[in-house]
Amino acid sequence: MKIAIIGTGGVGGYFGARLAQAGNDVTFVARGEHLKTILDKGLMVKSILGDVHLTNVKAIDQIVNIKEADLVITAVKAWQIKEIREEIKQIIHAESIVLPLQNGVLAAEELAEVIPARQIMGGLCRIFSMIEAPGVVNHVGFKPEIVFGEREGGPTSRMDQLSELFQKAGIACKASKDIEADVWKKFIFICTSGLLAVTKTSYGELRELKETRQMMVALLNEIYAVSQKKGVNIKADFIDKTIAVIDSVAYDSTSSLTRDVWEGKPSEIEYQNGTVVKMAEKYGVDVPVNRFIYDCILPMELKARGTFKSHTKD
Repeated sequence: MKIAIIGTGGVGGYFGARLAQAGNDVTFVARGEHLKTILDKGLMVKSILGDVHLTNVKAIDQIVNIKEADLVITAVKAWQIKEIREEIKQIIHAESIVLPLQNGVLAAEELAEVIPARQIMGGLCRIFSMIEAPGVVNHVGFKPEIVFGEREGGPTSRMDQLSELFQKAGIACKASKDIEADVWKKFIFICTSGLLAVTKTSYGELRELKETRQMMVALLNEIYAVSQKKGVNIKADFIDKTIAVIDSVAYDSTSSLTRDVWEGKPSEIEYQNGTVVKMAEKYGVDVPVNRFIYDCILPMELKARGTFKSHTKD
């Protein structure tokens, strides 16, 4: 299978390396020093499940230079989907599958505004990983997993095809019968990232202090309420299960959004707590904790993007 990995960060670098290691024809899209090092020295993936060092890696900086990919995995930041979807449309054929692994709940919908909806699966991944240095990806937590499914329900033969592909590459996977629910379950969990950013805590610190733990629980319940208004099929005990997961992650763990905010970089806040706020307004749900987080991070986000002045004039 000819596979395009759009974005060779912690997610794309890890899963793409495993797929290439299994003998698939994988092309990585990367930029800058990261790309240069990959071309010169290969792609190194450090992992708690075993390291991978790929040499002679197919890596480029322009999506449109890929020719007719059978599978396109988008592993860029959520806000970059709108920037690359026209280019993705140019590299697929009639039977191609586009699998978004973005945080949030909007990626498949945004892709479908440009690309035929039938070619887009719903998807998500679970992994703690990051670029450690140019050419080096470090997987530090969670057993990596890809969850995918037809947006109109399944199972289908191409879901079986993806299951076989991932299993042969040693990637844990789940062919979901309700991908919307699975995407929302991850969404509810990751929206704690904004709370970490505002409180300047790790997951361990956040859950340990009574006051921030109460905020965390309220945040989760607010998003669950929005999901129910939208008609997402999530059972009432899910919040307790999510809290148990948060209580089990490594004490010093943070998230990519959290680190981006702390480092003054553009973040996915619009696609996490920002999305909660906008959907809550649509469905008439009160989300004071999520709104507080979004409003606190918004000035930092606008400054990181260089749009603060233009935003305040509107």
